[in-house]
Amino acid sequence: MLLVTGDAYVDHPAFGVAIIARVLAAEGLKVAVLAQPRYGQLDDFRQFPEPKLFCGITAGNLDSIVANYTGNGKVREKDAYSPGGSPWRDGSHTRGNRYRPDRACLVYSHLARATFPSAPLILGGIEASLRRFVHYDYQQHKLRASILTDAKADLLVYGMGERAAREIVRRLRAGEPLAGIPGTCQRLTAKERDDCGDTDGLELASYESVLAEPKRFLETELTIDQLARQNDRRILWQRQGSHWLAQHPPATPLSANEIDALYALPFTRRAHPTAGEVPAARMIAHSVTVVRGCSGGCSFCAITRHQGVAVQSRSRVSIVAECEKIASQDDFTGTISDLGGPTANLYATTCAISGCRRHDCLYPKVCKRLRTNEREFLELLREVGAIAGVRHVFISSGLRMELLRRTPRLLKEIFDKHCPGVLKIAPEHSSDNVLRLMRKEKHQELLQLLALCQAIGQELGKPARLSLYLLSAHPGATAEDARKLASHMKTLGVTVAACQDFTPTPGTIATAMYVSGLDRDTGQPIAVARRAAERMRQRKMIEELLPGKRR
Repeated sequence: MLLVTGDAYVDHPAFGVAIIARVLAAEGLKVAVLAQPRYGQLDDFRQFPEPKLFCGITAGNLDSIVANYTGNGKVREKDAYSPGGSPWRDGSHTRGNRYRPDRACLVYSHLARATFPSAPLILGGIEASLRRFVHYDYQQHKLRASILTDAKADLLVYGMGERAAREIVRRLRAGEPLAGIPGTCQRLTAKERDDCGDTDGLELASYESVLAEPKRFLETELTIDQLARQNDRRILWQRQGSHWLAQHPPATPLSANEIDALYALPFTRRAHPTAGEVPAARMIAHSVTVVRGCSGGCSFCAITRHQGVAVQSRSRVSIVAECEKIASQDDFTGTISDLGGPTANLYATTCAISGCRRHDCLYPKVCKRLRTNEREFLELLREVGAIAGVRHVFISSGLRMELLRRTPRLLKEIFDKHCPGVLKIAPEHSSDNVLRLMRKEKHQELLQLLALCQAIGQELGKPARLSLYLLSAHPGATAEDARKLASHMKTLGVTVAACQDFTPTPGTIATAMYVSGLDRDTGQPIAVARRAAERMRQRKMIEELLPGKRR
């Protein structure tokens, strides 16, 4: 099969297309990867014979609109996933000369169909996952139909696609239809839907009804989120014009043994020689994923929509083995740059009842059934730190404040040995109402963490410093909220690493609030900063009032 990606090719398990390529190659299949093809012509596709099984399409590790544009719609001048960090193929700053086209899944699908008319087209990756239902495109300022509908592909794989990819291969080799594969979406005619005979499905608001009444967009997104958290096994149907989108139930998460085997595949952890220097490859070359999934459920975050709410932790043996392999590489400088994942300190957490249908472990407070495993994380850090050649082990991924407070020994160990000077956390805001809309812990949680860090610093005999990430212009946040946020942070005397404007990306509840102008919990109108000037005003207010202003 042929896999097409919008990123430069990096053979590292942090890159989705590399994982799928390695998984399928391990099945004994011949896999070709076409990275960042030119899209004004068919020549790059024509290098390859027609795939015998399928052509897989992904925009890469980022949604292509997020990769190409800021939250205010300005063209980005850097792309960490392209050669040299430049989005431009030969220095000419024209839209058609970018390494990655806008809505890359659509563009690549049309090119693949023109080149390989008989090969099944399979969409996957984060762009496909987050755009699988009706979604908002902030660059075009409009709601769009499913990317599967627009691409007219044969199938869309959502979430972490290892199981689905293997099943697709099995069925194609056996000459079986692709209908009903867990973790996939299909595009069906009305007749095909009738012939399906499903009686347990749930019909979502249609594309046409969402366009006519934007509040239905919020209702639909909340329904999709709730059913995913409940692991509801019904098919979700959404009518889009003359066709239906059918989302089949999600794939079963990988077992501990399966996820360990996945990361043991022979990744070189390097960019392909033709790609040259790829900044993202350099940044993650010596990082290790220890956990998948996130049960946090922040409104503005799409991780749960893509990776799921089930937290999957690798075994300590598997992680240490990967770190030993990294330490043996010629370019290793002594530092494991990150033991992380979407939320690093969800590593080794479990549920006391193993069958929760809520899957909202951290909001509005930490669930009493969530079991943290401080000892396991500490042992992992110590074992990796004891590997020959390893001088430093850092945790650079996100850490949840409310979990840090419940694991003070781990927090002390991180401050003492595993953070490069300061610990980065993301309280996002200080207004409890805005934090409610974000589904983040109350401001009091930050104050309690700061007090704990001060005590740890006194015990260690050195400052235990925090560096904060803030989010401005989230739906429901006003200019007055921004002013108070700046004032609160100034009073606390903390360092702010960055303040970022909210970006209405596909697949998040916050984006549905942005579009509808409604509170996710009450359905009542809320303030929404849609104009760039309003958004800039909030961000500048925070940046200009804070000590150590960065911009």
